[in-house]
Parts: sequence; structure tokens; C-alpha cells
Amino acid sequence: GPVFLINAASFGAVLVSLKVLRVSELQRSPRAPRQRGALIEGFRYVLTRPDICVILVMVFLIGTFGLNFPIFISTMTTAAFHKGAAEFGVLSSVMAIGSVVGALLSARREKPRLRFLFVATAVFGIGCVAAAVMPTFWGFAIALTVVGLASQTMMTTANGAVQLSTPPAVRGRVMAIYMAIFMGGTPIGAPIVGWVANEFGPRWAIGVGAASGLLAAFVGLVWLIHYRHLRLRYANHRLW
Repeated sequence: GPVFLINAASFGAVLVSLKVLRVSELQRSPRAPRQRGALIEGFRYVLTRPDICVILVMVFLIGTFGLNFPIFISTMTTAAFHKGAAEFGVLSSVMAIGSVVGALLSARREKPRLRFLFVATAVFGIGCVAAAVMPTFWGFAIALTVVGLASQTMMTTANGAVQLSTPPAVRGRVMAIYMAIFMGGTPIGAPIVGWVANEFGPRWAIGVGAASGLLAAFVGLVWLIHYRHLRLRYANHRLW
């Protein structure tokens, strides 16, 4: 009970931040006129952009099978290390530290580049492998720091790359597709990962997350090999 109340109170900082925003200094983009088939037009635009398509595939893989951290951490805490709620909180905090570092590193870059996305997904996969095989509680905690850093870098880079490379006229529709793919995979992946954890153990469940990261990195590598000429084709909205 008290934990939920504390969590609810923390949203006060968000409300205060929204209240003190200087709205007059925001740069407003012209709103695209509403018309029939607008969402379909968004899909058509995405299909003309192989760079965005590969980002969506990578995000779907990791979002569906790799970002099930509540399952990973809770099952490892109880089943692998035989710890309780306090240790679960420690692991969650340690991973959050890695996520904050990843967000800060992403903010330092002027433009999101696909190469950072590829590296982040590979590091995510490797970090999950390390977490799955760690024999000790604190070794697992260190691995979670790497996983948190890589996952936040991946999410920030993917989101920024799609937004900044999409024309304002279709940006809203493209981002709607992006969020649907990113968040929509969780109802599919979470039961699968939970079943793996229940049947084979939590380490194998994290292995599923590792496989999603490594597969996403492989998809990005294939794109890089076959479509690097897109550097010239998308000169105005270059990602690479």
C-alpha cells in the first residue's frame, strides 16, 4: 500500500514540470489536415523507408521478448538467488542507474545514428547473456546495469531517429505505428517469457531476451550491408 502511494506522489514532479513549461517558446509544426486513409498513408510512407522498417523490426523484437524486466528480475531474485522484496528493489534500482546513464549518453549526441542503435542492441544481447549466466547476486546486478544502459540507449536512439527523419506531415502517423509496434508486442512476449521461466527456469527466460537483442543486431547488420547506399538516397533525412 504505502509503496503505491509513494509512486503516485512521485508524479507530482511531472505535473510541476508540465506547469512550468514556457509554452510560448515552443516551436509548433503546422497540423496536417485530417483526411480519410491517413493511417494507411502512414503505412505506405513507412514501406518506402527501409531504414525506418529495420528500426521497427528491431524495436519489435526487443520490445516483445527483451524488455520483460519485471519477469527477469523477479524470477531471478526468488528462484535463482532465493532472495526477497528488498533484494528485488536493489536490483531494480541498479538497473535504473544504468538506464539513467544510457539516457544521459544518448542526450550528448547531436543526432541519433543507426550505428548507435546497432551497437546498443548488440550490447543488450550480450548483457542479457552475461546476466543469465551470472552465478552470484551482485554479479547479476552488475550485468543488469549494462542491460539497463543498453536498453535505454536503444529506445532513445530508435525514437529520436524515427522522429527526426520523418517529415512533419506524416510524423504523427509514423510515430503511432512505431508505438503500436513497440508496445503492442508485450502482450505477446510476456506470456511466452513467463512460460519459459516457469518451465525451464529464469536464466532461460533471460536467454530469450538475449536472443532478441542479438537477432535485432543481426537484422541491423544485414541492413547496413545491403542498404548503405541509402546514405545518398535519403540525403535530406539521413540517419547513417
